[in-house]
Amino acid sequence: MLYSSCLLSEEENISVVKYFIGGKIYRRHLKRLFDLSAAIWALLLIWPFLLLIYLLLRFSIGVSIIFRQERPGFMGRPFTIYKYRTMTHVRDSSGRLLPDKDRITRVGQFLRSFSLDELPEIFNVLKGDMSLVGPRPLMMQYLERYTPEQARRHEVPPGITGWAQINGRNDLAWEEKFNLDVWYVDHQSFKLDIYIIAKTFWKVFRREGISHDGYATAPEFMGSSLDAEHSNNRTEENIT
Repeated sequence: MLYSSCLLSEEENISVVKYFIGGKIYRRHLKRLFDLSAAIWALLLIWPFLLLIYLLLRFSIGVSIIFRQERPGFMGRPFTIYKYRTMTHVRDSSGRLLPDKDRITRVGQFLRSFSLDELPEIFNVLKGDMSLVGPRPLMMQYLERYTPEQARRHEVPPGITGWAQINGRNDLAWEEKFNLDVWYVDHQSFKLDIYIIAKTFWKVFRREGISHDGYATAPEFMGSSLDAEHSNNRTEENIT
């Protein structure tokens, strides 16, 4: 009787599980553990593939295979993101970079179509700069353009994939993306992260939402108060 009285009921067991995988414990501690273990296993499985991509880019682009750029991370703190470079540095007679469509290589275009250029971000996850799931890290100059509500997307570490990425990605307007990012901040859980990761593979396979109409990826975010027509065509690999 004493032993049975110490056992939790089924409802209490469910509550404990929800607390650990859906509450503050998961967000503050278990999520990082999940990121680390998943990233290590992923790296062990795909390192030959990463090497192959590196060699293909070496022959098609040359030097500077890894694209590095400062991005805002958790609470807006800057970090260096790693991606495979998909474009050359070809410039016109005035020294300005040519349009994206004239600089992207065939290999780079293939990598982008399946989001393979994002794979080096696994190292960002191992370093703790990023999570597997979270709002995408955008540009540093966007920080001053967010509304207070949009800025909440930085209340969690940025991710390789996220809620916005499986719900439209670059097909969405910026405001729609940010609304989805903030929704994730308020609802993140282990179950949701697993769902997003699984759905990401399906979206990548179908190559959905790779680019916004008329852009290589997406137009520059100029602030919610400005009309989209004021955004320029700076859509290099540094925006998504």
